[in-house]
Amino acid sequence: MTHKDINVAVYTTSWCVYCRAVKEYLKDRKVSFKEVDVEHDQDAARALVERTGQAGVPVVEIGEETIIGFNRQAIDGALRDNKLV
Repeated sequence: MTHKDINVAVYTTSWCVYCRAVKEYLKDRKVSFKEVDVEHDQDAARALVERTGQAGVPVVEIGEETIIGFNRQAIDGALRDNKLV
């Protein structure tokens, strides 16, 4: 799978319980995703704050949709909208 084939990004930190839950949820649904660890990637952390207006994680980007937090309903809707499930 090439980088451009990945339509889902999950912004995380190592200590975030909900970040782990989002990643497990996506894996269980067999959805490929790119993980961006904003704890270690300061450029990504700054860009995330600029896009979302806040620094909390997890943030899930699915296609053009940005979901803040572990919101199963919003994630499922975005996955369906982007034909990833």
